Amino acid sequence: MKRKRLHITNRIKGIAGCILLAAGFALLFISRLSQEFAHWYSTKVYPVWVGTTGRLMNLFPFSVSEVFLYIMIVIILLSAGVLIIKEVRRKAGKKEACSWGMGLFLLAAFLFFLYVLNCGVNYHRESFSESSGLQVENYTAGDLKEVCQWLTLKVNETSSEVERDQDGVMVLDIPMEKYAAEAMRGLGEDYPELAGYYPRPKGLLVPWILSIQNLTGVYSPFTVEANYNSGMTDYNIPFTACHELSHLRGFMQEEEANFIAYLACSRSDNVQFRYSGNLLGWIYCMSVLHTVDYDAWEEVRQTLAPEVEPDLAANREYWARYDGAVAEVSNKVNDTYLKANGQDDGVKSYDRMVDLIVAYYLKVIIRRQEFATMQSIGLMVGGVATDVRFSLKQITRKSGIGMMRRRNGDVSCQSEIRRRGSGRKRKSRI
Repeated sequence: MKRKRLHITNRIKGIAGCILLAAGFALLFISRLSQEFAHWYSTKVYPVWVGTTGRLMNLFPFSVSEVFLYIMIVIILLSAGVLIIKEVRRKAGKKEACSWGMGLFLLAAFLFFLYVLNCGVNYHRESFSESSGLQVENYTAGDLKEVCQWLTLKVNETSSEVERDQDGVMVLDIPMEKYAAEAMRGLGEDYPELAGYYPRPKGLLVPWILSIQNLTGVYSPFTVEANYNSGMTDYNIPFTACHELSHLRGFMQEEEANFIAYLACSRSDNVQFRYSGNLLGWIYCMSVLHTVDYDAWEEVRQTLAPEVEPDLAANREYWARYDGAVAEVSNKVNDTYLKANGQDDGVKSYDRMVDLIVAYYLKVIIRRQEFATMQSIGLMVGGVATDVRFSLKQITRKSGIGMMRRRNGDVSCQSEIRRRGSGRKRKSRI
């Protein structure tokens, strides 16, 4: 009787697991075939999971996905150990072993289905570039140098305003989780596709698990949580938190998540967020400039405020402790994962944020400055002074900003830019 019940239970587990796998693969297949379906799902269905599961997980002050991972590992190891002991003592047969295996299969199938619902389909939706009216254009090394000079000024302006410890390293002294959600909500006022509910990002209790993989953060599709590496240098944290939160709006492309994080931080009311966003943008852009025009890079690099140097040094020292085989394997796994989800550049896709920042500068910042100048002096048309008032949103929508393609082809970043994974952002250093 007991064996019969065990047999029935195993069959139920197997059938349920197969149904979940089939449903997950079907959703992925349809989303790959139809961007319209993927976009509809990402904008109509996925927000329901964020608004329900995300709100529920937000009740916990710690990362539920992290704690669940540890509990799951312990349960699997203990149950496997008990099964082995019973097998040795001949108190367990093949059916017990099969039951354990089917339970593991069902768990894996369930997690895969959650991944598809809260992450997989979103890879194939309309991109942020498309929904924002961006278009593809070219830019030169001279344009990139100009952007780097502009970012250097932005970094220098805020470098003396942030809190620092006795070694001169930036220290976050604000409720970061609150400001991150506010920064993203503020960005949503100009970009409706980014509007909606944002739970608080959460630092890991054991950041080592990310550090050893050279990761600064991770989005958990199983619990709809934005997690960040709480052990890394503080200037990375606001940018990383906003990057992970952008995935909760369905934007999984890493270069776009980076760009959204840059926008959210650089436009924040908080100086520490602005410093974080501008410094990370500076690091990415400078790494590419280093590749295409070393002399220009050296010229711009010398203008960086001395207050910033302790942050960069502390960042290098932190990640140097974790360089090794695990980080290399993690990098290859992440590269394969991204390519499997339609990001042909793999881990290099993080660097494409530079294209978007250059576009933003050339088509938004410069135009905004021009319109501001015209507003201050007025436009004389037929002897009549005409005010020109354009919001940043209007300029963005009407100017046709595009994700730029580098004129000289693919330009990979130097070792200052490292990487990061599934819904995960790479660490940066320069």
